[in-house]
Amino acid sequence: MPHQPTSPHPGIVPPPTRHQLALMIWLAVFPTLTIINLVFGQWLGTLPTVLRTLVLTTVAVPIVIYGLMPHLHRIRIRILTRPALR
Repeated sequence: MPHQPTSPHPGIVPPPTRHQLALMIWLAVFPTLTIINLVFGQWLGTLPTVLRTLVLTTVAVPIVIYGLMPHLHRIRIRILTRPALR
C-alpha cells in the first residue's frame, strides 16, 4: 500500500513533497517543450540561442503554470484521497 502523507486535518491533503512537485513539473514541462519544438521547431531553429530560449520559456511557462499544473494537482489529490483498494 502506498504511503499517504498524514495531515492534522482529516480529508485535507498536504502540499506535494519536493519529489512529487519535481515529478509533476517534469510531467508538465517535457511534453509542453516537445510540442512547442515540434510545432515551431523550424522557425525557432533560425533564432539565436538566447532569443529561442526566451520565446520557449515565454510560451511554455504560462501553459505549464496556468494550464497543466492545476490539473496535475487535482490528479494528485484524487490519487491520495481515493479509497484504498482491498
